Amino acid sequence: MFTIGEFSKVTGLTVKTLRFYHGEELLEPTCVDEQSGYRYYDASKIEAARVISFLRSLEFPVAEIRDLLRGNEAELTDALERQRKVIEERMKKLRQVAQSLDQFLASEKELKMLTAQKSFVCEEKTVEPMLIAAVRMKAPYADCGQGFAKIGKQFWNQICGPALLLCYDQEYQEIADFEACMPIKKGKKTVAGIDVRELPGGKCVSLLHKGPYPELSRSYAHIMTYCQEKGYEIAVPCREVYLKGPGMFFMGNPKNYLTELQMMVEE
Repeated sequence: MFTIGEFSKVTGLTVKTLRFYHGEELLEPTCVDEQSGYRYYDASKIEAARVISFLRSLEFPVAEIRDLLRGNEAELTDALERQRKVIEERMKKLRQVAQSLDQFLASEKELKMLTAQKSFVCEEKTVEPMLIAAVRMKAPYADCGQGFAKIGKQFWNQICGPALLLCYDQEYQEIADFEACMPIKKGKKTVAGIDVRELPGGKCVSLLHKGPYPELSRSYAHIMTYCQEKGYEIAVPCREVYLKGPGMFFMGNPKNYLTELQMMVEE
């Protein structure tokens, strides 16, 4: 016979765990001294303890292990197969989470390099066409989040880039005409009032703005002056691409927001 301390050393289970298993009728001692209350285990309990430890390592709940130990080998095999599928599904989700985290970290690194290299000057470049989901709105610009939320709810697993705004007004309007857009991997042409289409590419003048959204007017003045000096005709709509802004849970510091202004131009 082993004392509970000796049995703990043999099985690798703590005394506290052995007492808990006894209380749960999962691994009962061979006998209990009536006077002292000491628990004693014989060698036949060692294998049961190892099986229990193995099943617990697979995250089986105690109640299910108790039922499995009272059943037959076929039931145990079926349970192990089910648990394997559960673990595989969990691993799949964790891989997706890790991939999302990698993308986030890569994006943050890219933004830091971008801000270090461009120094917030106008740049001429070509933007590629992209598939977007868009919600047309006539509202204050501050309400654009409602459009983004609507798209996110419908296309949460297809979004593949930063949010952007297509601005159709050629002058400032308190009730603005714009489209809240998200680039997506795939989608139907119209879903729940959301227009899905290809946004054309082309030549643009780009300016990276760092700071709060109310200060965008300064960057607009700079980029429009650049276009005038170059003799470019600005096409409507212009684009605001929100590279870094308030998150879903944390607002962040508006001084660190990054917005890329894109003016599609023709010479």
